[in-house]
Amino acid sequence: MKLVLTCEHGGNVIPENYSGNFTNKQVLETHRGFDLGALDLFQHLKPLASASSFSTTSRLLIELNRSLHHKNLFSEFTKNLSATEKAKIIDTHYLPYRSSVEKKIKNYRDQGETVLHLSIHSFTPQLNNTIRNCDIGLLYNATNKQEQAYCKQLKAELVKQDASFNVRFNYPYLGKADGFTTYLRQQFPEQYLGIEIEVNQEFALKDRMDLIIKEALYKAIQRLATTN
Repeated sequence: MKLVLTCEHGGNVIPENYSGNFTNKQVLETHRGFDLGALDLFQHLKPLASASSFSTTSRLLIELNRSLHHKNLFSEFTKNLSATEKAKIIDTHYLPYRSSVEKKIKNYRDQGETVLHLSIHSFTPQLNNTIRNCDIGLLYNATNKQEQAYCKQLKAELVKQDASFNVRFNYPYLGKADGFTTYLRQQFPEQYLGIEIEVNQEFALKDRMDLIIKEALYKAIQRLATTN
């Protein structure tokens, strides 16, 4: 099994020619601009992967983890751009990233390999006055037995390392919701497992990501790679 690692919301970079659309630069520093701690975790896990890709372009320019038809593909800062400008952003930032990942997966499958795709994300500890009661969320398609089995094994490995970890399935989002892994499942109905790993940003905010989450996930994923 080949591990493909991605991070769609690794940074908050806005290309210079679109900086005028972001008069409120502070929003780029919030969870709306990027997934805090996700790129750091991605870089820590990268040695385990056969292939990896990440983006540091802010999701507020274009949302790489949404389909082209999704209503939130463009944020309130870019949704009023002309059709020509939107098409340019899609051609320059969206399609090159997604197509390169899809091509890597296709190449492995053409070689007879099964691909495990782990998409690294993070979530804000509180949303709309609701506390998210979770440390690590594992998002998968509940009807896919292979994805379900892997997530159960991954949770068991994580809890084995630290029984205090609150690991939940399909939380704080559903694994079947619109996203890159959902799209790729449709392209590759066989020999592809697509799982989003969502880590509570509380760990990054408290500078505990290095000490706890990164190493725990590294060891858990590494162990499963040697036993499966």
